[in-house]
Amino acid sequence: EIDMSATIALRAKYNDTFKERYGIALGFMSIFAKASVEALRAFPAINAEIRGDDIVYKNYYDLGIAVGTEQGLLVPVIRDVDAKSFAAIELELADLGQRARAGKIKVDELTGGTFTISNGGVYGSLMSTPILNPPQSGILGMHKIQDRPIAVNGQVVVRPMMYVALTYDHRIIDGREAVQFLVALKDALEDPARLLIGV
Repeated sequence: EIDMSATIALRAKYNDTFKERYGIALGFMSIFAKASVEALRAFPAINAEIRGDDIVYKNYYDLGIAVGTEQGLLVPVIRDVDAKSFAAIELELADLGQRARAGKIKVDELTGGTFTISNGGVYGSLMSTPILNPPQSGILGMHKIQDRPIAVNGQVVVRPMMYVALTYDHRIIDGREAVQFLVALKDALEDPARLLIGV
């Protein structure tokens, strides 16, 4: 469960300037993508895959981002997310999403991802467990942001909270690693300035 207050505040603070400069809004997906890369770096098995009897570790981050279309869910891949800016991710995601919904996406743009992010929250999902996209070993499910009462420093406060879920291949990923991955993701999103300075 992630307190989205800091990420929402960051987005609100910079969104107008971001939109003026790049012609696109600063969305949650680029922030989640960057946070996912940081967590994947810490837990490389979640970015790996099984090939035959071998575990193949990847030192690149090609993230599949699930997009709903009239024909069903498609997962275009944004390559080298670690090397891209937030703006580059948002622009590429908008282009891929638009072409996916128009039926103009290419097959090679749907293959080769190392990890996937799916946002069920856009459909109102409060919690779900996404299905793995083989041969990937992990998929992150984002969900609806909902104001909920939580305890902070001994006080009950209302905060915008989001549940996230990680589905993973238990053949190469232990529950401990999966939980630590989610904690790393939570830490990055609750203090998103860390993503900008790389700590």
